[in-house]
Amino acid sequence: MITHHLNDQLLMAYSAGTLPEAFNLVVATHISLCDECRARLASFDAVGGALIEEQTAPVQMGVGALAATLARIKDAVPSARAQPTPALSTRDRVLPVPLRAYVGGGVDRINWRPVGGGVKQAILPTSEHASARLLYIPAGAAVPDHGHRGLELTLVLQGAFADSQDRFARGDIEIADEDLHHQPVAEPGADCICLAATDAPLKFRSLLPRLAQPFLQI
Repeated sequence: MITHHLNDQLLMAYSAGTLPEAFNLVVATHISLCDECRARLASFDAVGGALIEEQTAPVQMGVGALAATLARIKDAVPSARAQPTPALSTRDRVLPVPLRAYVGGGVDRINWRPVGGGVKQAILPTSEHASARLLYIPAGAAVPDHGHRGLELTLVLQGAFADSQDRFARGDIEIADEDLHHQPVAEPGADCICLAATDAPLKFRSLLPRLAQPFLQI
């Protein structure tokens, strides 16, 4: 049961195509798991489409435009004789479809790098203006307490964590801004895997995380 959802501002920005790639990835991954946010996004898409239709003057199509479009669609559709995609293992199902292209497969393909205290990360290739990373937090472990210089979106993919705000389990998304200072702690029982995106460096209280910050790109 997903209890923490995207807000309207993020959904509208995603619909309008104005979010950085890293935030787009988090939103798309959450939407793939959340029926409620997927339905709300559809309503924003419909409103945006209606506004475009009202404000855009008709344009005469070129000769053969329809045939060219249909040909491109046909070329993009996989062959009916293509081999079926192998079934994913339970472990592979941790990563929703929007994430798999960035990782190159399932969880076993993630290139984890240690950041201290048993916590690991994998920075994902996205465009500038924001960064995205996968975080692995062992059950019962915590990440260093920190604040934010900008926006941070954290989506839980496996396990759960809790902080001063609430508890977040699979599919839940935490939206943190400059007003939030917290220390996420993974719940006992299952290691926690999250997808996080930030558009500014974090603010750490402790000296060691601050010293390591340039090297970890957090």
